Amino acid sequence: MTAKHNTNTPLPATGLLLIGMGPGRLSGMSLEALEAAKSSDVRRYEAYTALWPQAELDALEDAVGSIEKVMRPEVEQPDVLFELARTSLVALLVVGDPLQATTHVDLQLQAAEAGIECHVFHGVSITTLVTGAIGLSNYKFGRQTTLTYPYGGWVATSPLEVIAANMHQNLHTLALLDLDPTGEGIGHQVPMKPADAVVSLRLMREKLGESIGEMPRETALESMRHEACVAFLERPFDDVPVVLSADMGTDQQRMATTTIGALSGIEGGRLNCLVFPSKPSEVEEKALLRWQ
Repeated sequence: MTAKHNTNTPLPATGLLLIGMGPGRLSGMSLEALEAAKSSDVRRYEAYTALWPQAELDALEDAVGSIEKVMRPEVEQPDVLFELARTSLVALLVVGDPLQATTHVDLQLQAAEAGIECHVFHGVSITTLVTGAIGLSNYKFGRQTTLTYPYGGWVATSPLEVIAANMHQNLHTLALLDLDPTGEGIGHQVPMKPADAVVSLRLMREKLGESIGEMPRETALESMRHEACVAFLERPFDDVPVVLSADMGTDQQRMATTTIGALSGIEGGRLNCLVFPSKPSEVEEKALLRWQ
């Protein structure tokens, strides 16, 4: 049975509903999404890719019924979810849009293979919200990335390589910030603050500088990436511009145009992300001035 996108047709008696919660408040959910959650027999809140404020979660629970939190293992190994979905209507509530993370796309595909009917209710995602909110053209964004914590001393350089490659092509970069210092996705989230992001960025830059000579350059793409990283390492790191976006889509939403060097001095919000602008157009430059 193939997975279906939501229509206005009645919901099935059993199956799986992937419901987008939007960025961070009950009023940002679509009426269809709220009605689907309310109509479900079982509601699970996926709480490892992003988080809602507790007060908004409480309000959602008051509106649709009891909700149980699940973490990475329950979603990536969905035997329990599927067992429930064979005899009842199960809602998996996901912050933002439910298909922005490959984990949930894989869940959708697994449901189809298991013969479980699956409907999708889309929500507003940070990936579409933040770009226009700060005033940069969505057409000028390259690949997005996630700044990770240094798990157990392991430092990934790939996020910095993405930023460098995008800048080399005059493309902006959206960098989401990690929620889980353990990297296990089982709980105890500590959403990354601006100062944490700076620590990770500096460690990435140090490791990238040590390994730049080992980067492959056999293909044109690899050569471009190497050239981009060399150019980025030559830049004054503290002067690299960045836009902090905090608690987007909520009443606490705020933005700040700053630099990597000054970023640690900004407290940020409950959930933060960063945008690394490349060379802005005249309109984009004026738009960014609003957040200084």
